[in-house]
Amino acid sequence: MTTFEPLASGRYLEGLAVDGDTVWFSDVFEGGLQRRDADDTLSRLLPERLWIGAIAVNDDGAVLSAGLGGIVWVDPATGRSGTLVDAVDGSPLPGANEMCSDGQGGIYFGSVDLPAIEQRRQPGPVALYHLAADGTARRVTGDLVFCNGIGISADGATLYHNESFVGTFAYPILDDGSLGDRRTLLEKEDVDGIALDVDGNVWITGFSSSDVLCVTPGGEIVDRVSVPAGAVTNIRFGGDDGRDLYLTTVPLEAGMEIAAGRWPSKPDSVLYRTRSPVAGCLAALPCFALRERSVAGQ
Repeated sequence: MTTFEPLASGRYLEGLAVDGDTVWFSDVFEGGLQRRDADDTLSRLLPERLWIGAIAVNDDGAVLSAGLGGIVWVDPATGRSGTLVDAVDGSPLPGANEMCSDGQGGIYFGSVDLPAIEQRRQPGPVALYHLAADGTARRVTGDLVFCNGIGISADGATLYHNESFVGTFAYPILDDGSLGDRRTLLEKEDVDGIALDVDGNVWITGFSSSDVLCVTPGGEIVDRVSVPAGAVTNIRFGGDDGRDLYLTTVPLEAGMEIAAGRWPSKPDSVLYRTRSPVAGCLAALPCFALRERSVAGQ
């Protein structure tokens, strides 16, 4: 029987990043970058920052968080922080959601219409972007419903993307980092988080589903992991052997409640750790020179 170890709880846990023995996660409604160390100590940075949908660790130890207005960074050692990207081609970003390393020092990330969501209005169309290590930002595809999980194959040839309320798609990554025509990998409306394993399979969570699906690059479901209760918003591999599996869960109805403009009020969201039968594919860290600049993409 699979054992799930609860590590933390909150109202709506989301963004996940694993850095050695440290686990970073967010609570969309309580705010801040939350940190759990190996000794079970919990702490929080940027407590005023809400709507953090994704977290990544830069190669210098700084932590990136996607949310309202784009992506910001903070140095856990000093508390110094700044803006990584808040505009592309002169157009301000209403918000950023998921992101992943491009394997070349930069990231791919998706936008999100957070002002509309905060005001309980129907959000507008969003897009996927590429931010190079030198700060050059560009849109790589647009007119999407809701950007969520992003992951890149080990060979750097394919980008997988969860478009919530639509499904999971695979894009060929072209030589210049732009994306080719997409193909459908999985038709599933509540797709949320993504992680890849060393076999090249894609692990897909659903914000209204209690099963995590393991899907081949060809779209075949080859395994399922059932969580103890609720739905899964995000997923990350970690540990010395890459087989520790971290999952953020919420009540089954929570995702659709938020889509309807009703915010959760109870601490029923849980961060779990379990073990995977296969190791995860751990991507190279982004390499932004954060000490040399604070704003990119304008």
